[in-house]
Amino acid sequence: MQSTFRTRIAGWLAASALVGPLAATTASSADVKPTQGSPAYEVLEHWKLGGGGGWDYMTLDAAGKRLFLSRGDHVEVVDTGTGKSIGIIPDTKGVHGIALAEKSRRGYTSNGKGDSITVFDLDTLTVIKEVLVSGHNPDAIVYEPVNNHVFTFNGRSKDVTVIDAASLSVVKTIPVPDKPEFAVDDGDGHIFVNIESEVGQMVVIDSTSLEAKATWTLPGCARPSGLALDKTHHRLFSVCDGNVMAVTDAASGKQVAKLKIGAGPDAVAFDPHRGLVFSSNGEGTLTVVRQESGDRYTVAQTVKTQKGARTMALDPATGRVYTVTSLFGAAPTPTPEQPHPRPAPLADTFTVLVVGIH
Repeated sequence: MQSTFRTRIAGWLAASALVGPLAATTASSADVKPTQGSPAYEVLEHWKLGGGGGWDYMTLDAAGKRLFLSRGDHVEVVDTGTGKSIGIIPDTKGVHGIALAEKSRRGYTSNGKGDSITVFDLDTLTVIKEVLVSGHNPDAIVYEPVNNHVFTFNGRSKDVTVIDAASLSVVKTIPVPDKPEFAVDDGDGHIFVNIESEVGQMVVIDSTSLEAKATWTLPGCARPSGLALDKTHHRLFSVCDGNVMAVTDAASGKQVAKLKIGAGPDAVAFDPHRGLVFSSNGEGTLTVVRQESGDRYTVAQTVKTQKGARTMALDPATGRVYTVTSLFGAAPTPTPEQPHPRPAPLADTFTVLVVGIH
């Protein structure tokens, strides 16, 4: 997701215009109070971790006790009980994502600048091995437990690398139509991945045959990034440029709803226990969407967070959302090579925001 940050953050810090009305929403995403009967989410805590550099994906372990944060050249691990850093996974060059295999007690990072994954022990955080992938700039990463495979979604080479988690060898490279973004595994033989094209797309991969079996168009969803799945209703949630969340039927590929959300979304999560969908938006908001049914959704609340808080992780047990950001300096002067230069994060301002209900 870092590859699009330069373009998006310029828009978040400068833009105020919203798209026109979309289906299943009646209020501007800029100021939606909790609807009657809806829980009131708010920022409960700030955990200042400091340090320098940027960030990308966040991953919470199955017990909800450790939060894994990509920090450019390392992964920082935070205790969610104390909000304190408890360890790092070093030498993850240009790390984007973190995937966890709870049963085998291993973790995997996608190292965009290293064209590799780092395999580490989930209990001790000790690095086991660095493995080269078959593509370039691995971004999203998914562990698929049924076939014991690790999938990396490679932005620069526009393909997917499949690695056998037992032998740590590459077993397949799957081409996709354009830059792959976030991906999810349904646990039933399919992996879905957003394709970050101007006309948004989603590719469906058979996780057993390791073939791309379908490519779906996402109408009105340009450059989709974050992706989440409701396994019960078979619904996929993509967040897109232009303040859009698109809801897709995971069986047919048909779009069933489209909503207005905050600007600069980069991650989305579904809470099956509460029937809520969350979109973290770089403009400094968290959009809370209530699922009325598999095909009907309404914006229940817009929570003010902080500019740049574009990625997140959800703890479905507690309903808490973790997002991160920092303070930023002034953006450099645009150049022909960098028409939308991104402001640099200020050193020692990196902070985790904990959003929940009192």
